[in-house]
Amino acid sequence: MGTQAPSHKDYARNNSFEEKLAKQKAIDDWLPITSSRNAKWWYSAFHNVTAMVGAGVLSLPYAMSELGWGPGVVVLVLSWIITLYTLWQMVEMHEMVPGKRFDRYHELGQYAFGEKLGLYIVVPQQVVVEVGVCIVYMVTGGKSLKKFHDTVCSTCKQIKLTYFIMIFASVHFVLSHLPNFNSISGVSLAAAVMSLSYSTIAWGASISKGVQDDVQYGYKAKTAAGTVFNFFSALGDVAFAYAGHNVVLEIQATIPSTPEKPSKVPMWRGVIVAYIVVALCYFPVALIGYWVFGNSVQDNILISLEKPAWLIAMANMFVVVHVIGSYQIYAMPVFDMIETVLVKKLNFKPSRTLRFFVRNFYVALTMFIAITFPFFGGLLGFFGGFAFAPTTYFLPCIMWLAVYKPRRFGLSWWTNWICIVFGVFLMVLSPIGGLRQIILQAKHYQFYS
Repeated sequence: MGTQAPSHKDYARNNSFEEKLAKQKAIDDWLPITSSRNAKWWYSAFHNVTAMVGAGVLSLPYAMSELGWGPGVVVLVLSWIITLYTLWQMVEMHEMVPGKRFDRYHELGQYAFGEKLGLYIVVPQQVVVEVGVCIVYMVTGGKSLKKFHDTVCSTCKQIKLTYFIMIFASVHFVLSHLPNFNSISGVSLAAAVMSLSYSTIAWGASISKGVQDDVQYGYKAKTAAGTVFNFFSALGDVAFAYAGHNVVLEIQATIPSTPEKPSKVPMWRGVIVAYIVVALCYFPVALIGYWVFGNSVQDNILISLEKPAWLIAMANMFVVVHVIGSYQIYAMPVFDMIETVLVKKLNFKPSRTLRFFVRNFYVALTMFIAITFPFFGGLLGFFGGFAFAPTTYFLPCIMWLAVYKPRRFGLSWWTNWICIVFGVFLMVLSPIGGLRQIILQAKHYQFYS
């Protein structure tokens, strides 16, 4: 019996399948996350430093003053260990299915929880974190530029914060058109160096100032309730200091991978270097800042330092350069999401024009919100609590339990559940503190201030 020759229908079906694959590949080669996969391990190091070390490091001494020595040190160290562990889980899960890479956080969520549920769980939280951080960095960049201007030229005419936010945004109207993660590696490297620089200025200048004469380490609040709420709020501040997990898989997606040399090896090397830098930024600033100023420390340690003026001006400029890089790192996955929806769902043609309009619109939107709500950082303490803690502290653990199903009451099982309990604890308590801060400060809030 002879074999039957393939029919015309089979050829047509194969052709249409190949066309679909080719079209899919062309789109993936255009999208910002998957278009370039030739990153070196050190790219992952400085991308992670830029993503994790926010200008929030300067408020860590203030958080310490609300936590106190014992709880403060415990929360700082525990957060460092737990977030390093959950980051390791994400790096491991990136290629747990042979031949497939989970290039985006929500793709991993869909694999762990199912197509629909994974999207509903991960995407809203990721969007809140990434868009929220971009808006906060718009405000931070504008405020740091204003502080630089006021320090260098104290006799000059006062300029509104609104204009400084616009100046800061103007940089992003240019940088946002860099196509993918690898193309912003130069910006990211500069940002990582700056974060280490201004952190060093903060604790170095504190040491040279010496412990203040009337320093006190007790809680500032007059009432027990005030102390408890401040404690909750400070927990939130520390939790948000470690919020780089939202872009980890997207960073790993840029590293080349083969079965012999999987991407997790260079990625993990980069993460270790990044976490050492994070420790060098966070611990000295938090502990030395609190040791020198006690509970009278301002919520930005550079304000407490005041002098020498040239050094404080320089530190503020370093903050500006750093948040320029951080904004780009957090904006890239958002660009990827928007462009994916437009090209894959709404069938827009992948083009430079589409990218031009999408990215300019996003920068303009974040700028407008930052100008309208210059107190957005206070709001993020509340809203962020619902999104930062899960995506960083316990969502990776839940995915790990769902996918690997470790033995009940074994070491892996216990470790994950301890992280989940700690993360839920943070998620519930920090918004309570954040909400109280909003209520207390609302009378000082000014739109378009």
